[in-house]
Amino acid sequence: MKVGYIGLGIMGKPMATNILKAGFPLVVHNRSQASVDELVKLGAVKAQSPRETAGQVDVVFTNLPDSPDVEKVVLGENGILAGAHPGLIFVDNSTIKPGTARKLAAALAEKGVLSLDAPVSGGDIGAINGTLAIMVGGPEQALQKVLPIFHAIGKTITHVGDSGAGQIAKAANQIMVAAQMVAMGELLIFAQKAGANPHKVIQAIQNGAAQCWTLDNKPPRLFAGNRKPGFKASLQAKDLNIVMESSHEFGVPLPSTAVNTQLFQAMLQSGLQDMDNSDVIEIIEKLANTRLVEETA
Repeated sequence: MKVGYIGLGIMGKPMATNILKAGFPLVVHNRSQASVDELVKLGAVKAQSPRETAGQVDVVFTNLPDSPDVEKVVLGENGILAGAHPGLIFVDNSTIKPGTARKLAAALAEKGVLSLDAPVSGGDIGAINGTLAIMVGGPEQALQKVLPIFHAIGKTITHVGDSGAGQIAKAANQIMVAAQMVAMGELLIFAQKAGANPHKVIQAIQNGAAQCWTLDNKPPRLFAGNRKPGFKASLQAKDLNIVMESSHEFGVPLPSTAVNTQLFQAMLQSGLQDMDNSDVIEIIEKLANTRLVEETA
């Protein structure tokens, strides 16, 4: 299968790279050209537009920041829909509104295109290592066709249900991710201000009931003073906005998620939008009038 990939950011570029390394012919398109040039050097082919990308591949992926971005790339002038052909499969790795995923699937179906909403979890580490969790909504026959490609980028692939179900699963995932990031920030600052070594506290609790992906991966970066993004705070805030909008749509109260959404919004207002989502600890630090002591042992 010939694959197209549109959106070569922190997640998209390593995912596209792994697809190429797995032996799939790859056509790439991105707004900024530096990432395109890197992949072309590895053997990919450059396309000038989403329309051109879709017109020459069997499967076209997108990995873009938000719902309006995906809508524009799919439905806009020189978009995927304009270059669509019967038998094409559209796969969206972005995190967008479930309703948007369903809207795009319906529009593409009129051109004979099957669609999968397939957001991912695992951060930049999972994208680089090809160990992402992929949550899929859409028709089973489309999933079966693209499974070999998914195996190049992910370790766990779950067919959640019909169109939009993958995005519902990702929204649920982001509820937990935000809770973990906030809880980690709180426990580190609590431990430090209460007089214990936060590094030792992490060692003490990370193999017990508190064990989670966040405690396994984020503390070493924070202790080393590294708050650069694996997953940007601005994207975490965007995802939480999707969660809250969906909660209103479906009538589900999410009280703790509402508070966590406010903390990530505070990051944006504090100019921390391009920092890692674990840097929500900086909001906790400001509230507690302290700073996590950076240490390695």
